[in-house]
Amino acid sequence: MSKRDYYEVLGVRKDTDEKDIKKAYRRVAMKFHPDRNPDDPQADSKFKEATEAYDVLMDPEKRAAYDRFGHAGVDPSMGGGAGGFGGGNFSDIFGDVFGDIFGGGGGRGRGGPQRGSDLRYTLDISLEDAVKGSTVEIRVPSLATCEKCDGSGAKRGSSPTTCATCGGAGQVRMQQGFFQVQQACPTCRGRGKSISDPCNACRGQGRVEKTRTLSVKVPPGVDTGDRIRLSGEGEAGPEGGPPGDLFVQMSVRQHNIFERDGKNLYCEVPITFVAAALGGELEVPTLDGRVKLKIPPETQTGKLFRLRGKGVKPVRGGSVGDLLCRAVVETPVNLNKEQKALLEQFQKSLGQGGNAQSPRQTSWFEGVKNFFDDMKI
Repeated sequence: MSKRDYYEVLGVRKDTDEKDIKKAYRRVAMKFHPDRNPDDPQADSKFKEATEAYDVLMDPEKRAAYDRFGHAGVDPSMGGGAGGFGGGNFSDIFGDVFGDIFGGGGGRGRGGPQRGSDLRYTLDISLEDAVKGSTVEIRVPSLATCEKCDGSGAKRGSSPTTCATCGGAGQVRMQQGFFQVQQACPTCRGRGKSISDPCNACRGQGRVEKTRTLSVKVPPGVDTGDRIRLSGEGEAGPEGGPPGDLFVQMSVRQHNIFERDGKNLYCEVPITFVAAALGGELEVPTLDGRVKLKIPPETQTGKLFRLRGKGVKPVRGGSVGDLLCRAVVETPVNLNKEQKALLEQFQKSLGQGGNAQSPRQTSWFEGVKNFFDDMKI
């Protein structure tokens, strides 16, 4: 099945900058996160599709290759690009662009044992933990070096022998008409060695499936899409090769009150009709506790109140963001007869000069009138 366009997957244009791509990914990732959609069988594939698009479009080199050649420029199975999560230098993908928070890089060494695959784990955390930091234990299934054979694949007391078919090269040449084709040795499957007496525990593979419990320290200020690298916690390399790394990707859950945009937080604050007209004071929540917010007279819906320093301190440094509270004037409901009579009396008290108390309504009606007058011309 053909892959969808990466820009289409994230819902962005080709000239979208990295900041807006990250916002788009955060939105799609939260929508299709498997933990939030347990009954949707397609959620997991859509989440992975969005992550794949994000990986490419946030890497300048990969994005340039994708813009020029499409999927063929970044998909190794189509003859281009770098490897995915199953090998290669994974740190090149996430080094500077995603800002791995801990650990160093390190790919596959040349001329030595093959490095194990890097792993990715999506960590679902609350907004509070993302802003203030936390320590979380995770369980990660992976391939670990077999302890019984020390990763050799051969039963204890024996050892692998050089493959007689390829002479230890792991590759064989086959003649097809005028051409010679080099392919993996069918006997040893490219390993260059043959095991006559395989280990019973790993069945000659040198690695076994194992689930480990790891402690992940989440630093304050992380956001959806950020990754923490745990060096050496990936899959064990074949034939005793060094292990890969584990990349823990953050996915911040949607909050009931606050919405995050970079280092700033947003929330809606409902205020009564009376408080909006006369002014007043009310308590609003922040991640550090409650604070007093002064409401000036004649406040309209949509007015933003900025509480400086009540946002998020970015994980990569910089000033603390702000909390922006959007006023929402609430219309009274379930009024009794007396209350309705008072409002009707109030309305009458405005008289013909009521337009002065509703300037936006007056200007809106004037705009509507001008609109219809222009249509008659």
